[in-house]
Amino acid sequence: MSSGGGKKKGKKQLEEEHEDSERWLVSYADMMTVLVALFIVLYAISQVDEVKYDQLRQSLAAGFNAPQVSILSDGAGVLTDNPTEAVVPAVDKIIPSTVDESTSGDGGDSTGAGDAASPADIAAARVEYQSFAELAEKIDTALAAGGMEGVVQFRIDERGLVIGMITDEVFFASESAVLTPTSQAVVDTMTPFMLPLPNEISIEGHADSVPTARYASNWELSSDRATQVLRRMVEADGMPPTRISAVGYGDSRPLQPNETAEGLTANRRVDLVVLSDQPERIRALLPIVPTLPEG
Repeated sequence: MSSGGGKKKGKKQLEEEHEDSERWLVSYADMMTVLVALFIVLYAISQVDEVKYDQLRQSLAAGFNAPQVSILSDGAGVLTDNPTEAVVPAVDKIIPSTVDESTSGDGGDSTGAGDAASPADIAAARVEYQSFAELAEKIDTALAAGGMEGVVQFRIDERGLVIGMITDEVFFASESAVLTPTSQAVVDTMTPFMLPLPNEISIEGHADSVPTARYASNWELSSDRATQVLRRMVEADGMPPTRISAVGYGDSRPLQPNETAEGLTANRRVDLVVLSDQPERIRALLPIVPTLPEG
């Protein structure tokens, strides 16, 4: 009797030890499951549609009035969606543009201008482009030093250097042409860099397609905003009035379609254009300088 009971007890102890020795498999299996899930997520992230991601990034940046950053290698510029506009390599902040330059009065199609350009014209365009890039970099650095980084955006087109000021609340209150303290500080910071230049300055007001209650039309609103920027540069910052002009385009030259909130925001802007004084054949090359062959 006692002998049989001892055998049963020993067998029970062996079974318990066997069960205890296999418990680590449960933790191991849980860990492997988590790792497999992690690798699946990492793989999914690596397969993100870059086009859709870029569209989302641009929409969010426009909605929050944030600068959009483009990584440029070796200091070379790249083209925006519009082949007639080039990104300034020094500051790599761009405004996505869908403006048709061939119909907007700013110049014709320059995509084929480089094919027939002489080496001398290409060299002259490179010098002009570099001077605008350096000016943009100086302005961008000064704004950042004053705590105003990212409030303006730069691009180069056939007219020259375009400094875009998105007007949504930062530079003007809604339906207002009164410069905010921020916009006054921005204009006051930028103007001294333009005073020594021989170039003429064009202040161009733009609006979205939404009617305004304070003005008869968006033509008046865009013109008034451009004029207020001009007056600040002349009356407060000493810009010679013979070198500067202001014009309002209403909603006739949108940067983006007015069907979205992001597009409406981007189209409410004032562009400060440092006009190139080069011949037309040289200006036509400016947007495509980064794509032109070296030498």
